[in-house]
Amino acid sequence: MKEHLKSDLAQIDYLLDLIKKQGVEYLNSIAEQPTSVNDIPVWEKQVLPESGHGTEEALKIFNQRFKPTIVGSSGPRYLGFVTGGTTPASIAGDWLTTIYDQNTQSTKGQGDISANIELESIHLILELLELPHSFLGGFVTGATMSNFTCLAVARQWLGKQQGRDIAKEGISGTMKILSATPHSSSIKSLSVLGLGSNNIIRVKTIEGDREAIDVMDLENEITQLNGLPFILISSGGTVNTVDFDDFKEIKRLKEIYNFWWHIDAAFGGFAACSDAYKHLVEGWEYADSITVDCHKWLNVPYESAVFLIKEQYKMLQVETFQNSNAPYLGDPLENFGYLNFLPENSRRLKALPAWFSIMAYGKEGYQSIIDGNISLAKQLGHWLENSNDFKLLAPVRLNTVCFSLKDDEKQDEVGKFLEALNNTGKVFMTPTFYNGKKGIRAAFVNWMSTEKDIQLIFDTMNEVVKEIK
Repeated sequence: MKEHLKSDLAQIDYLLDLIKKQGVEYLNSIAEQPTSVNDIPVWEKQVLPESGHGTEEALKIFNQRFKPTIVGSSGPRYLGFVTGGTTPASIAGDWLTTIYDQNTQSTKGQGDISANIELESIHLILELLELPHSFLGGFVTGATMSNFTCLAVARQWLGKQQGRDIAKEGISGTMKILSATPHSSSIKSLSVLGLGSNNIIRVKTIEGDREAIDVMDLENEITQLNGLPFILISSGGTVNTVDFDDFKEIKRLKEIYNFWWHIDAAFGGFAACSDAYKHLVEGWEYADSITVDCHKWLNVPYESAVFLIKEQYKMLQVETFQNSNAPYLGDPLENFGYLNFLPENSRRLKALPAWFSIMAYGKEGYQSIIDGNISLAKQLGHWLENSNDFKLLAPVRLNTVCFSLKDDEKQDEVGKFLEALNNTGKVFMTPTFYNGKKGIRAAFVNWMSTEKDIQLIFDTMNEVVKEIK
């Protein structure tokens, strides 16, 4: 064992204390951490060290070169990209995930059986979201891979409806996919799966400030398929305005027509935790597959999402993802292994941060986070609606505020305003385009955000807008 490696092993407790101290300092000051970096350093190529520096010296080099570029993306005023925070319990789970370094696949046998932790975590998430245990789920890196996993099984289902085994034979011809406002990750998934991102049949949305499926137009498009099976991608909270498709109506159509129903509920699905807003997901339990993103509103570290697929499709799932040298005989759940139920062969124990956080804070804890974020979004929306300089582009339906400058003649200045706002380092928001207007999105998903934060955000917005006038 070389000198630095031997030395690091001998003083691992000291090294971890250094990291702990630095981490605690960051977390204790996270509300003051800049949300954006303006002075981007010029990166210089580093020479590969011959014998290395050892961990303590490497930490010093990191702190000098890279630490100044780290932003408070898990802090209370980072409202861009629907980025959640990290609860203390989820940090504990994530640290232990790294320390234990399990390759989570199996539930029994010799060696690593940490898949039991993952299955229990899925059980807890189903309970939290009030979904039936007829779903089989697993952890992947994010909503993109969750959508990919669900749509891969949907592809296999659609092939079987046509008398083909897509996993073995590959795709030939076109497959029909219907959707109104799919997230870009679903479109990417269709591209990677060979289904074709241009093959989406766009269904109309409800008139007005809506992004939800017009059910009458959906049924019209379905009838034009003349009985052909298809995939429906519906929204459990759109990105711009958190609009929800009418799941009860889609369930009615599913009783009449033959299609795979996938719901992208990356963050909107957590409306199920709120007594006041759970009606938005009423009927989603009848879907064939659901995407839920954990590193958003569950507030666990990146990368974490779950796929939920009805257990009745377990054979289709195995046909899609099994390793060629590991075919199943009999019921795949009797010899369960995630190796044959999802894309990755190598995977961390991603479930542990979620398990810790759910066990630590429970249903009431998450209901408080969800309701609190929604309340903050509504409050900011109210202030914007009554402002002389800003206007809402859509009603605040849940936790995302979609707005723009009030004067339509100043559309060219929206980007300038957002850049100046983000440059303050006090808040971070992202641009969007909605109903033909340049807009801005502010997404509340962080467990630490408070009324004090939105007051500071609104005050900063007013200061910036005066500066650019």
